[in-house]
Amino acid sequence: MKLTTHLNTAATSASVAAIRAADRVSPELAGRVALPLFRQVRPALPVRPGDRAVHETAERSSLTARGREIVTYSWGHGPETVLLVHGWRGRASQFGPIVRELPAEGFRVVAFDAPANGASSGRHTDIRDYLAAIDELQRRHGMFRVVVGHSFGALAVLTATREGLATGGVITIAGMADARHLVDSFAARVGMSAASADALGRRFAARVLPDEPDFFGRFDAVADPLPAGMPLLVVHDRGDREVAVSESLRLHAAHGERSRLVLTEGAGHSRVLGVDPTLDAVTAFAVGGLDGLDAAGVVRAQGVERDAERSTVS
Repeated sequence: MKLTTHLNTAATSASVAAIRAADRVSPELAGRVALPLFRQVRPALPVRPGDRAVHETAERSSLTARGREIVTYSWGHGPETVLLVHGWRGRASQFGPIVRELPAEGFRVVAFDAPANGASSGRHTDIRDYLAAIDELQRRHGMFRVVVGHSFGALAVLTATREGLATGGVITIAGMADARHLVDSFAARVGMSAASADALGRRFAARVLPDEPDFFGRFDAVADPLPAGMPLLVVHDRGDREVAVSESLRLHAAHGERSRLVLTEGAGHSRVLGVDPTLDAVTAFAVGGLDGLDAAGVVRAQGVERDAERSTVS
């Protein structure tokens, strides 16, 4: 999710001004005016030059989820499969550095472009599409060795695993701990009041899952952590301007001794996917789980901390 870029385009400046004007009138009006911009996905993120080779060597296919055709990608032919899930306004090719690592370790790697993202068509998407795509890929590939989610994709893999996805472990990179963070961070960036943020949250929940009695509770991995015994690797850059590092600290703390935390410096929200500490940790976790991380020295060498309370944010 690149929220800053999304809000800095000339095309959205009038929408932001309208939201701020509506905020001065009433929270409900502000929530209604803000919803289209909050849900906006397009334009699609292009493939970065450095990821072009990985993108072009993928085996492409498609799946249908919720009646929508979604482009899928696969690399490698190992007996165990790793699933990669991109973020809001993202695409599978962003995982290029990770894709270059894991097939060499004997894994098959699969990913998809959510509707309105990457090569998949459509104008809108939401977490229902992500969960449906993950479910269909599980049907095709069976149990995943690990699932990896970046940004909004982290919220999707956390939710899918909490709701029964078969996997040996979860990796979140630059992810949020709960869905309410999406609303609050958006509201802060456009200058909405707390009351208007609440109104936007209610309106969004009613649009996406009108029959869900506790929308934000369903997508809260701190109040409702991963199933007992499920190992977790949490990676975040301290200077991330899109999703605050405090989100990963909360997530890590909620999972105690079955979680490891890698904090990088200077990589930001997207480049964190390709820096050495991330690649070392993801590979070690995919190969050997928590024991693999510890045995590889990632805990000592890359700043992993068992207790988020001891972490400081610079």
